[in-house]
Amino acid sequence: MAKAIFLDRDGVINELVFHPKTKEYVAPHFPDELKLFPWTIDAIKTFQQLGYKLFIVSNQPDCAKGKTTLENLNLVHEKLHKIFIENNIVISEYFYCYHHPNGINPELTQKCECRKPGIYFLKLAKKKFNIDFKKSWFIGDRDTDIYCGQNAGTKTIQIKEEKSLEYTGKSSPDFIANNLKEACEIIKKEGL
Repeated sequence: MAKAIFLDRDGVINELVFHPKTKEYVAPHFPDELKLFPWTIDAIKTFQQLGYKLFIVSNQPDCAKGKTTLENLNLVHEKLHKIFIENNIVISEYFYCYHHPNGINPELTQKCECRKPGIYFLKLAKKKFNIDFKKSWFIGDRDTDIYCGQNAGTKTIQIKEEKSLEYTGKSSPDFIANNLKEACEIIKKEGL
C-alpha cells in the first residue's frame, strides 16, 4: 500500500487573501491573487522525494456563497497546477468541494459528503491509489482539516496560520507547525 500526504490548500500552500467587501481572509478568487508561501515548493518536493503520494483536499465554498464564480475558481486551480508542473511536482489528485450548507447558489447549497471534515475524498484516494491511512498525513490550518485526517485515521499536523485562528482551537492534532516547512521537518523526523 502507498503512503500519502493530504494537503489543505489555502493557508497551508498559499496565502489567504483579504477581501475588503466581506472583511475576511478567504481563498484566492482570481489567479493573480494566488501567492504561494516561499517554502511551499521545497516542502512539497521533499514530501515527493520521501515517497509520499500527494493530494490537495480543499473546501472551496465561495461560489456557493455568491462571492465568486466556478470559472474564476477553476482559473486559480489551473494556475496552481501549472506552478506544480513547472516545478516537477506531481499531485496525484486535486479534490475540491464547492458545496456549503448555508450558500445562496441553489446548485451548490447542500450538505454533502465531500466537505471536510467528511472523508469522502480521502476514501476515493484510498480506493484509487491504494493508500494506507496509517502511514499517511493530513496537513491543514483549520480544525476541519484535523478532524478530516483523524476521521480517516491519518496522522495530523495543524499549521498555525494567524489568519485562520478563529477556525482553530477545538481539535487535537498530533503535531502543530508554524508552516509547511516545519511540517516537513516533523514528517522527516517521524518517518511513517
